[in-house]
Amino acid sequence: MPCPARESAWWRVLYAVERGAALSILVLLAPFLLATGVGIAMLSRTSPLIAHRRLGFRGRAIWVLKFRTMWGRKRPKGSFALVEYLVDERGPRKKGERDRRISSGFARFCRRHSIDELPQLMNVVRGEMSLVGPRPVTAEEWRLHYRNHAAEVLDVKPGLSGLWQTKGRSRLTYEQRRNLDLALVRNRSMKLYFRILLWTLPEIWNGRNAW
Repeated sequence: MPCPARESAWWRVLYAVERGAALSILVLLAPFLLATGVGIAMLSRTSPLIAHRRLGFRGRAIWVLKFRTMWGRKRPKGSFALVEYLVDERGPRKKGERDRRISSGFARFCRRHSIDELPQLMNVVRGEMSLVGPRPVTAEEWRLHYRNHAAEVLDVKPGLSGLWQTKGRSRLTYEQRRNLDLALVRNRSMKLYFRILLWTLPEIWNGRNAW
C-alpha cells in the first residue's frame, strides 16, 4: 500500500537520512567488517560475500549482499572473487537449527547475531533498501507465498528488518512471514518504523530464533 501523499515527503527525507546513517555505520564498522570478511575467506577459501538477486521496490531486481555463511567440505575451484553473484529463483531452502550447510561455528555466530546481514547497509546507501521494510525475496517466492498481495508489498522499499524479524525470525513459517509483511505495509508509519528499529537491537544482541 503506497504511503499517503501527505506522508510521502517525510518518507523521502527519512530515506535520505537513512542513506547517510548507513554510510556512517559502514565507515565506523569498516575494521570489523574487513576482519569478518577475511575470516570468512580464510575459512571457506572462497569469496566472503555473496549477492542474491531479489525483487526490490516496485519489482526492480536488486543484488542483496550478505557475508557467506554456508559452504561445504569441498571448496569451490576457480579464481577468487570478492563477491559471488547467485541467481536462484526458488529462494533459500528452509533452514533448521542444525543445518549441515553451516559447517563453521564462526558462520553460525554471524547468522545468529545478524552479522552476515551487515553488508546490506550498502544496499541502503544505494537507495535500494530501507532499514525497515518487508524483506526482499525472489520472484518465485512472491508467486508461491504472496500471490495476490505481491504488488501491495512491493510498493514499499524492502528492508533489513521488519515485523517478522522481531516477532519470531527463523522459527516462523512463510505464511506467518507474509502476514507480518502485510501488517507492516498496511500499518506503515514513522512510529512503527522507529519501534521496529528499537525491537531489532535486542533481537540481534540475544540471537534468539535465528539460525
